[in-house]
Amino acid sequence: MSPIKRYILERVVMYLIVILLALSINFIIPRLIPGDPIGVIIGRLSYQGGRIGAEELVQEYKRMFGLDKDLPTQFILYLKELLRGNLGYSIQNFPTTVNELIARSLPWTLVLLSVTSLTSWFLGTLLGAIVGWRGEESKLGKVLAPLTLTLSTVPYYLLAIVLMFFLAYLLPIFPVSGGYSLAKVPNLSIDFLLDVMWHSVLPVLSILLSSLGWWFLSMRSMIMSVSGEDFVLMAEAQGISDREIMWKYAFRNSLLPQITGLALSLGNIFGGALLTEVIFAYPGMGWLLYNAITTLDYTLIQGIILLIVISVCSATLLIDLIYPLVDPRIKYGE
Repeated sequence: MSPIKRYILERVVMYLIVILLALSINFIIPRLIPGDPIGVIIGRLSYQGGRIGAEELVQEYKRMFGLDKDLPTQFILYLKELLRGNLGYSIQNFPTTVNELIARSLPWTLVLLSVTSLTSWFLGTLLGAIVGWRGEESKLGKVLAPLTLTLSTVPYYLLAIVLMFFLAYLLPIFPVSGGYSLAKVPNLSIDFLLDVMWHSVLPVLSILLSSLGWWFLSMRSMIMSVSGEDFVLMAEAQGISDREIMWKYAFRNSLLPQITGLALSLGNIFGGALLTEVIFAYPGMGWLLYNAITTLDYTLIQGIILLIVISVCSATLLIDLIYPLVDPRIKYGE
């Protein structure tokens, strides 16, 4: 077998093993949460004035969702349904399926986090490279370094609360919560899209500002480290222009860790920004997962976590496969 095929096969096998282990853990963990999802349903029906409480009703619900079987049997049935692409019915939103709920929430999270991730990565990497190459005496660096350091140490959810306080309460410029106005009907019109963008400003800012600082500081330190390497000094000795050395030599060699970080952050997109979405009641995957946990919706929790695991593992596998193409110092099979 050639080194390239062996390299790819090893990583694909590891990928499948990790997915299988994640499936097992993903099945067990929700069932360790104290409480009973059927009890939540019964309590909700009781609050609404329904005639409930009979043992027959509890058993019927358990039979309906397969909770009357032992755990090994439940796990086998879970795997069989997964092979068909079926994530099951949501316990708390029956008869809506988990696939339908994820399909409704996923676009909101994809747009929110893909925009913030790519924008913060691009701006942070670009500014970090410029400031890092200019060194400690850079006037721009003296302003950006402490500012981005502060932003990177503040959790994005705390930043979200600060932005909400100033820009939604003190200065009521942006809406406090929701993905769109209650009077709007979701459609692809310009009016509705502008309303969605207006509601997304505060969630976008909270995530963007927090992650921008990390990307800036990371790239800045990498550029400053690479600027003293032998290949940079050799390029300077050959009379190559300072701009060309920066972009063709220092920047390209410092970009690899940033690419890795970007790929992993994009893999995490499918999980949503949990606390930010909860704070703003933004209808994305984070908000969906929060509701699933609070109502002990096992099947919905499993579906969301499975999507997150597969996306992160796939991003990691993709990095492993393309790294030898990006970095000439890495060879397949070596």
